[in-house]
Amino acid sequence: MRHQPRSPKPAPHLPQAPMRLVPSLLPSLSLCLALLMYGESARAQTPDTVYFPSADGHTELVAYRASPARLPAPAIVLLHGRAGPYTGPVAAQCKTVARGQDSPCGAGSLSARHRQWLAHWAAQGYTALLVDSFGPRGRAHGYGRNTHGIPEREAVNERTVRPLDAEGALRWLAAQPEVQAGRILVQGWSNGGSTVLNVLQRQSERAASAEAGAPRFAAALAFYPGCGERALLNLWPQWDVPVLMLLAGADEEVSPRQCEALVARAQARVPPQLRTYAGAAHGFDSPVASLQREPDNAAAREDALRRATAFVRAQLP
Repeated sequence: MRHQPRSPKPAPHLPQAPMRLVPSLLPSLSLCLALLMYGESARAQTPDTVYFPSADGHTELVAYRASPARLPAPAIVLLHGRAGPYTGPVAAQCKTVARGQDSPCGAGSLSARHRQWLAHWAAQGYTALLVDSFGPRGRAHGYGRNTHGIPEREAVNERTVRPLDAEGALRWLAAQPEVQAGRILVQGWSNGGSTVLNVLQRQSERAASAEAGAPRFAAALAFYPGCGERALLNLWPQWDVPVLMLLAGADEEVSPRQCEALVARAQARVPPQLRTYAGAAHGFDSPVASLQREPDNAAAREDALRRATAFVRAQLP
């Protein structure tokens, strides 16, 4: 009789202890995952470089556009802060960025913050347009802290110059067939955030006399803007569109208290939304590791991305 070979006995089942993560490592692991995901999305698309006139009537602006997969789409104009749109080591080598001029500064040398937001909005289904107000005026290097008010910055100030750049971007976008002209929002950081508030003031003042059908911003996002008298056109502002303001509670450059008081005084058609992140530093939304290793900044960035996305979806559905 031929014996059949015996099948090996299955190994006994041993209960496995549940995997546990050391609590102190959780923020670091979350941050690493977020930065990896950001890096992949940022590399997925290099923004297009476009040119159009500022509403000042004599400056040709350069801007960087990230487009969603499906067009036509709503759009968001992005306004950089006092450091400019380019990453610091490269920006230090730059002066003028303009059509037909060679420069190390361009679409491939945008700062991490701006690459992040361009990629984010395109992934969410919006055309994002980052406007360079400094490069076309010979100031691509940007400015460091504590330079507000120096004479050189008057040529790119947030009260009377940069709002015209935002308005030029609005007009240009509204004329593009791939953009839904009535669904354009504006977003800015720091000096660019102050510019956003001044744009809204100008828009509100012009509303009664504006041409029928003239392009208007539908809503606005302002990250840690300067809200003092040197930064704003009106300390008793009039805003006729929805506003979301996101502030750093431990801001070392501008006063969140001034912005909170400004929002309380604002004559707004729609009550402004305000969020102050306790312990967060100026620039908390940048994905760079030096900022994101601080738990308050990491938590603020995560919430700001979520909150800003929900706000934009509500205003530009």
